[in-house]
Amino acid sequence: MMTFDYAEFNAAFPWFFPTVIGILGAMIGSFLNVVIYRVPAEKSIVTPGSHCACGTPIKWYDNIPVLSWFVLRGKARCCGRPYSFRYAFVELLTASCFVACWLAFPHSPAKALCGLVFVSCLICATFIDLDHMIIPDVFTIGLGVFGVTLSVFVPALHGQTQNGFMIDALRSGVISLQGLLVGSGIVLWIALIAEALLKKEAMGFGDVKFVGAIGAFTGWQGAVFSIFGGAVVGTIWIGLALLFKKISGSRVQVAPRAETPDGQPAELGMGVQIPFGPMLAIGGLLHFLWFHQWTAAFFAQLSELL
Repeated sequence: MMTFDYAEFNAAFPWFFPTVIGILGAMIGSFLNVVIYRVPAEKSIVTPGSHCACGTPIKWYDNIPVLSWFVLRGKARCCGRPYSFRYAFVELLTASCFVACWLAFPHSPAKALCGLVFVSCLICATFIDLDHMIIPDVFTIGLGVFGVTLSVFVPALHGQTQNGFMIDALRSGVISLQGLLVGSGIVLWIALIAEALLKKEAMGFGDVKFVGAIGAFTGWQGAVFSIFGGAVVGTIWIGLALLFKKISGSRVQVAPRAETPDGQPAELGMGVQIPFGPMLAIGGLLHFLWFHQWTAAFFAQLSELL
């Protein structure tokens, strides 16, 4: 009886799984576009099927991820209305992140598959927060619960693969729960202290829950990294956006949206609110894919010094 050897097959055809994962990612990205639009509007993500703004159902051949936007030149076939390149961008981003996730863990397909779920939710939370300045509970509380559950059933998510399934599952679950509690706790204290000093809300409670959810997938080190790494990403992003605007004079929006405390659109500057969820998501993703070993080594060395 023939058995499938993943390592042997992957060595013989190294392009096969990344290609399949990339195509899957583009297809999932198409679905994420639906989720990003419908969840904040409290609409079903199942029905009705994809349709144009004019109400005409979109044919399958006009709904091919990434390619359809270029073939149609960004205009609906039925009525000629333009539609945003962001649809294709989300599909391409999801495909790229899926491939990166698979390549980051070539010897642990189980962890890579968990990563695909994590990546999908980060992308949804990012674009919903950019659009509406909120992160729905399904991508905070729901993602946190799912992260802890996955950690128990897939101990490889937290590198626990050496001591038998029961012990590995217990250790992985504890790491995940620790990440959830520590991550959300740190951000909650930051938010409370900042609010006391500034006399106004400095961080939404959605961000508190979101960091906890990131910690459920990355452990407490990943949660801490997402906070401070996210702050660095946000600073660089806003700085480059302001520099681009000043040099080019362009009105193209490349910086995150900003609002006054009462919800009115505003220019970037002191006293305005911006979505922090996208920065947290980027920080969490960077840690999950590439910086986890560096972060673990850093905190281990810090622990020895203290």
